[in-house]
Amino acid sequence: MKIDDGSANLLNALRKDLADWRLWLSRAVVIGFAALAGLTVVAFTWMTEHAFAFFERMQGAVAWAPLLWTPLCAAGIVWVMRRYAIGAAGSGIPQVMAAMDSVPAQQRHLFVSLKLSAAKMLLTAGGMLGGLSLGREGPSVQIAAGVMHHARHYLPDKTQVSDHGLLMAGGAAGIAAAFNTPLGGIMFAIEELSRRPEQRSNGLLLAAIVLSGLMAVSIYGNSTYFGVIRVDELSMALLWPGLLVAVSCGLIGGLFARMLLLSVRGDSADRFSRWRKRSPVAFAAACGLVLAVIGLVSHNSTFGTGYAASRGMLDGQGHTEPLYTLLKFLATWITAWSGVPGGIFAPALSIGGSLGNDIAQLTHYANAPTLIALGMAGFLAAVTQAPLTAFIIVMEMVDGHALVLSLMATAMVASGVSRLLCVPLYQAMAQLQSLRLPPAAPPAA
Repeated sequence: MKIDDGSANLLNALRKDLADWRLWLSRAVVIGFAALAGLTVVAFTWMTEHAFAFFERMQGAVAWAPLLWTPLCAAGIVWVMRRYAIGAAGSGIPQVMAAMDSVPAQQRHLFVSLKLSAAKMLLTAGGMLGGLSLGREGPSVQIAAGVMHHARHYLPDKTQVSDHGLLMAGGAAGIAAAFNTPLGGIMFAIEELSRRPEQRSNGLLLAAIVLSGLMAVSIYGNSTYFGVIRVDELSMALLWPGLLVAVSCGLIGGLFARMLLLSVRGDSADRFSRWRKRSPVAFAAACGLVLAVIGLVSHNSTFGTGYAASRGMLDGQGHTEPLYTLLKFLATWITAWSGVPGGIFAPALSIGGSLGNDIAQLTHYANAPTLIALGMAGFLAAVTQAPLTAFIIVMEMVDGHALVLSLMATAMVASGVSRLLCVPLYQAMAQLQSLRLPPAAPPAA
């Protein structure tokens, strides 16, 4: 039986592919470390959940305990971080972006490594132990990127998988595993991390991102983060409230991003910035005290990620704190200003959802969960200026597929409005990371 030229070419290509042991070893290493990165993020999630559960039990037993415990935790975390793991500071996303784009290869370990991944896990869990207003999604990016970057030690010579590709896959895998949103992880890689798309290993890296997300599914189950939103039949009645949510999220989210950037820069002339620069541990303790006061004033609703408040609003239970949006906004900003490692994704979702809930009450819109979901996507898009990532993450998290176009439109409008107030947050922070690098050692003669 004669084989035509097309089939022969296919068989030859298949034989060549199967015979290339370097290619198969690269695939095995990347897939193995992707699974390990996903499991690491799952372990990190377990740590933060149990740490915050301990805080809630302590606060439930002694109502005023945060006034002492939260400042102590904040000060201790900043002291340990500055002494032993300064590269674990902040969200983690700017560090990965800097390592990918503007850091010499010999200095990447200052931002991504197994040591920093372990430190990030412990320090962020410590922040949750103190009830600080932070999220674990940004840290998950740096944690998973550190794990994936370590894979380079086991790749064969002349591999097609670059350090840049490993960092991109690891960072996106962190988002996919943290939120249980594989598509969101892929879009995060495209929109935020990828500046030089891979050619031949693209499919392998995308498979690694999805596999990391599946690690979370295999342990926590295939359930959405917030559950199913019950959406009424959409009509023109949504136009005015939806537009108000989008513009409000853009303005407030842009202001929030600008405040974060100014705080992290630390170059302002005000006395608080000078105090932070001169005595970072004492400043962190003072921030912890302010956070404890805000938490007690809000009847404990601003402590932690804000997940419980967001879930309650989407379930129709709502919250009784009329100033929750403002108080959560302040608590998250002060947490970031204190210097404690932690992310802003989950608090941003909580602030945006609360803003949508407030507008639903203001406009008397019947289906409040719809505006809550739009607020989540809009505020996250405004803060990160990554509208496609924000819309996909919220779409996957809430399983409200009838809102796809509305979520996309809200995210795009909010991101556009935010750009009038602030430059892209993570890119600006990544540039700051590069500026603060110590001088690279000259090459050996």
